[in-house]
Amino acid sequence: MSELLLVPKMAKMLLSSPDYGCSDEIVSIVACLSAPQIFLRPKEHAKLADDAKAQFANTESDHITLLNAFAAYSAVPEFERRKWCWDNFLNERSLQSATSVRKQLTNIMQKLNVTLCSLEYGSTSYDTSIRMAVSNGTYMHVAYRQRSGQYLTVKDNQIVHVHPGSVVVSNPEWIVFEEFALTTKNFIRTCTTTRVDWLIEMAPHYFDLENFPECEAKAEIELAYRRLAKSQRK
Repeated sequence: MSELLLVPKMAKMLLSSPDYGCSDEIVSIVACLSAPQIFLRPKEHAKLADDAKAQFANTESDHITLLNAFAAYSAVPEFERRKWCWDNFLNERSLQSATSVRKQLTNIMQKLNVTLCSLEYGSTSYDTSIRMAVSNGTYMHVAYRQRSGQYLTVKDNQIVHVHPGSVVVSNPEWIVFEEFALTTKNFIRTCTTTRVDWLIEMAPHYFDLENFPECEAKAEIELAYRRLAKSQRK
């Protein structure tokens, strides 16, 4: 992991991505996460910026939204990119930085013999596989929606709110996130919907019930372990 020069969660996300057939997509996501914010939202043009971002939005995942914007930028001829970024409220310098980081990471992946593989865009497994790879890297940053409707971070039991800038607006039961930001509220940023059944298989050591605090999430994890045990007996 140290050779990738990434924080551990991003390195794990990247190294595990070939298992889900989406290392080409994940390296783009990691590159965007390693660069400054690519989306611009000037106060005087907030509505226009939101409309521009909506064309890239995947309501299950801010990570896939980043990927969609990066892929669209990469498809634009270089001489047109400055105007295209301006028209779409995207930070050209951040996207240039992400492009450079992506190139460096793919070179390192080749040296480490990490397979570079891609999913067919729009296929039934496209979103799910990317969300699973993201979850595999960020399982320590997960929140559960309680019956009250509030999100509680797993393990440390902090009440949090999905950041207003997130495109994940479906109030999913389980959500992974990149960043915890304390402003007027405890916000979680760059979110992706996940499933408890994925999490317990990816990180049983982390979701070990013996060392899990009492909370509503624990009951859901217990049910997930029962489902897993039942499926393994078949």
